[in-house]
Amino acid sequence: MREPVELRRKRILAVVHARGAVKVSSLAEELDVSPVTLRRDVEELARTGMLRRGHGVVRPVGEAGHTAAVPAARGREPDADKGAVALVVPERHSYLYETLHGARTALEEAGTRITLYIAPQAAGAERPQVERALAAGVRGLLIAPRWRSAAGEEADYGWLAGVGVPTVLMERRPRPGSALHALDSVCSDHWYGIHLAVDHLVSLGHRRLVLAARNDSPTARSIRAAFAEIAAARPEVEDWSVVLSSPNAGPGEPGAREPVPDLTALLRERGVTGAVLHGDEDALMLVQRLAESGIRVPRDCSVVAYDDVVAALGSTALTAVAPPRAEIGRAAAELLLHRLADPAGATGPVRRTELLPRLEVRGSTQELPHPAI
Repeated sequence: MREPVELRRKRILAVVHARGAVKVSSLAEELDVSPVTLRRDVEELARTGMLRRGHGVVRPVGEAGHTAAVPAARGREPDADKGAVALVVPERHSYLYETLHGARTALEEAGTRITLYIAPQAAGAERPQVERALAAGVRGLLIAPRWRSAAGEEADYGWLAGVGVPTVLMERRPRPGSALHALDSVCSDHWYGIHLAVDHLVSLGHRRLVLAARNDSPTARSIRAAFAEIAAARPEVEDWSVVLSSPNAGPGEPGAREPVPDLTALLRERGVTGAVLHGDEDALMLVQRLAESGIRVPRDCSVVAYDDVVAALGSTALTAVAPPRAEIGRAAAELLLHRLADPAGATGPVRRTELLPRLEVRGSTQELPHPAI
């Protein structure tokens, strides 16, 4: 599915505001956007007053001078980032860019310099970015690793536990008892998010449920585990299942492939009337596929999306669980600032903070009609 314009422009703004100034050509390459599309986006963002442009460079609104406040990640001089805070996030990850925006806002309000490192999609890509940031002299680290598989997550625990500067994980909660258990983290309570979704469907009379979800991130794995636990514990739920939402939604590692069932056939075979779909883009595509097969949302099946990045943009606006993405970033940045400002804070108790999602009720869910007597 093509990336929505709104999300692409959010990614552009996130990079520009984090850097201070960026070459248009470098920005197009880094965000994997064609130069023509990038220039069109920049022109529109400049027209609406959201950034400034000139001589092949884009800058945040209000920045004076001719050079970037924070140099670009590639090709930095040694010590160029000395004293800055590094933010490390995966490329092309719309969900986490809102988290990045929240962190950036808090750091800018505190007068803290920021340097942004975008990790490619390859496994283990965060480590070289962190090593580059440390070599450049950053004094703190905010990081949201991609961690497509549980094995890839475990592989990062050792080196990330020993980076040597105050570090806060954003929207990540490592395995209990692991080397990162005692690392500061701020994330969404995805168990509660799934509870909201299931409770909403059950309250509308739905008793046969399915979760069609991704399986390529810590968030996805948390959602799948929570749904299985909650659905099994609810006496009202007569039947439930967990399936992969699309062929490219798994970790893609040998031995980790899951079959992708025909959701339309599954709904009909099992009499499913309530579905939770993760993430938003997969949810919108699945709803379109259901409509093409004659299953109407919400008349024949109520749908709750999980993420709420673009769920409201469908022809039928999707009811969605909305994790507090920006607030996660802000809380993580504030925790890191606490560690950096207070020498005693560096040795104080580790904080593992969870923020609760909310449910945005829209047009894709309705009460299950009672059978005629």
